[in-house]
Amino acid sequence: MGLTIAQKIIKEHLLSGEMITGTEIALKIDQTLTQDATGTMAYLEFETMGVPRVRTELSVAYIDHNTLQSGFENADDHRFIQSMAKKYGLYFSRPGNGICHQVHLERFGKPGKTLIGSDSHTPTGGGIGMLAMGAGGLDVAVAMGGGAYNITMPKMFKVNLTGKLNDFVTAKDVSLEILRILSVKGGVGAIIEWGGEGVKTLSVPERATITNMGAELGATTSIFPSDEVTKAFLEAEGRVEDWVELKSDEDAVYDKVIDINLSELKPLIACPHSPDNIKTVESLKGTKVDQVCIGSCTNSSLYDMLKVAALLKGKTIKPEVSLSISPGSKQVLSMLADCGALSDILASGARVLECACGPCIGMGFSPNSGGVSLRTFNRNFEGRSGTADGKVFLVSPETAVAAALTGEITDPKLLGEMPEVTMPAAFKIDDSAIIAPASVEDAPSVDILRGPNIKPFPESMPFEDTLEVPLVLKVGDNITTDHIMPAGAKILPYRSNIPHLSQYCFAVCDETFPARAKEAGQSIIVGGNNYGQGSSREHAALVPLYLGVRAVIAKGFARIHAANLINAGIMPLTFENPEDYDALMQDDLLKIENIFEGMDSGKMILKNVTQNKEIPLSCQFTDRQKSILKAGGLLKFVGQGNL
Repeated sequence: MGLTIAQKIIKEHLLSGEMITGTEIALKIDQTLTQDATGTMAYLEFETMGVPRVRTELSVAYIDHNTLQSGFENADDHRFIQSMAKKYGLYFSRPGNGICHQVHLERFGKPGKTLIGSDSHTPTGGGIGMLAMGAGGLDVAVAMGGGAYNITMPKMFKVNLTGKLNDFVTAKDVSLEILRILSVKGGVGAIIEWGGEGVKTLSVPERATITNMGAELGATTSIFPSDEVTKAFLEAEGRVEDWVELKSDEDAVYDKVIDINLSELKPLIACPHSPDNIKTVESLKGTKVDQVCIGSCTNSSLYDMLKVAALLKGKTIKPEVSLSISPGSKQVLSMLADCGALSDILASGARVLECACGPCIGMGFSPNSGGVSLRTFNRNFEGRSGTADGKVFLVSPETAVAAALTGEITDPKLLGEMPEVTMPAAFKIDDSAIIAPASVEDAPSVDILRGPNIKPFPESMPFEDTLEVPLVLKVGDNITTDHIMPAGAKILPYRSNIPHLSQYCFAVCDETFPARAKEAGQSIIVGGNNYGQGSSREHAALVPLYLGVRAVIAKGFARIHAANLINAGIMPLTFENPEDYDALMQDDLLKIENIFEGMDSGKMILKNVTQNKEIPLSCQFTDRQKSILKAGGLLKFVGQGNL
């Protein structure tokens, strides 16, 4: 039996376990990346491990999230991360150099290599043929120290592409189409491989848009072949020596195969408040638009920006619309300036923002109250934009331009003919904003620079065999990490300060939660399906840990968040019978006995002391996960010599 692309990379990097779906495997990690919203905690964790220097082939620390310096907090974090990178052997991408995924694709990504990053959109690297996965900061810290990355061996899905995209239909529409087919939880436990003749018609930036949005499917990652298109991209980046060919075997076996004819797709739009709430753009024509944002790690490549500039050239956006443009990297911005495309964008009335994540994480450019915002981003969760009642729609750059020019949701095909966009044969290479680490000889003399906002990692504690605590919060389906631990300009500066950050935990759902959790001392949270979807931010586990949460019981969990809970020493437990969710009420007193026996057997009994009911729970932990929980979390487990 032949192998898929992902299986070939896994086989080459397998340290332990067998490639049997559903079993735990340990992978050697070649590269890691962090960004500043998650990086400070990851480096505090790495420092705790006592490893003198990173042991990966390459590790990069990016500054792209918390670039708004309205106080000392973000600037201090940047200085801390830069000093850690210098001392411990990481490359440091300075603020303004670009979004981690875009820059990594341009300057560091290599087909066939493994990459994990403390950002859920790390699968962007799959567009260049990497096995690239989002992970919690603790997992990244362990990988930087030379440890394995442990995951459950995924299923393999195949998407066969035929045909060719028509004008004004884009890779973003392909992403929205697969979300329409599978939903935000349809990719859980799977790696999605993109293949078929239609793949040859897609550039690397287009492929990266699709793998980026694969995170919204709940997939472990997504991957494209490494072919002549990949080779041409790397050659344009001056890195053709990094190219290797990668393709699946003809007799590879997949758990699911999906066919998409690119020629039949229409411009699509994801409506509030979920990336899988898909409709055709045409069906919403005439809807008034207040704001348009073009950029983010999904659609900020030079290819995207050149198309935007060509469509805006000689035109002016509607006075009622505010348009922002966020190029993905300094390379993209400088090339736009050199060819004159930036002038066309500016002349239209657009506001050009920094090469950073910006509005995607609520870091500025929030919509007006109740405003409709069309964004070329990957997520439109409620409140994520920074405006609680903002209505965010996800679209392609072409559809975004059409809305900016007309003031309403408009099928971009009505703009006329699509201008021809020619990509350069070579990109402008300037790595001056990427700072190399100190040498091994000089590293010991490097001082770590800490600001007063950087607080220690929260202390976890081993379990006792019985847990009797109140149910402090009950929430519904599709709770995102934005619900658990919001982002935005007011909160993100405190990512290094868990005690301060804790007052915002679950504030979107229940602003009384932090105070009630503190008063309880220890507690349990109950949730519905797909609990913890969205960002990989481990703060959504670390802050509940700080507030005394010992277990989360849900109908189902998103992969990365479940791993982050275990790493923090919090048990993720699932209902054996989903209807038992209805039998629990907030403030019920809950009791779990024989916890260690239950971890080993995979089954526990939850006693609702208040209602005198028993509810069966499932906990299919691997042997390693059991050991982590019994130790009181991954840091304590590593501290016992288990790197």
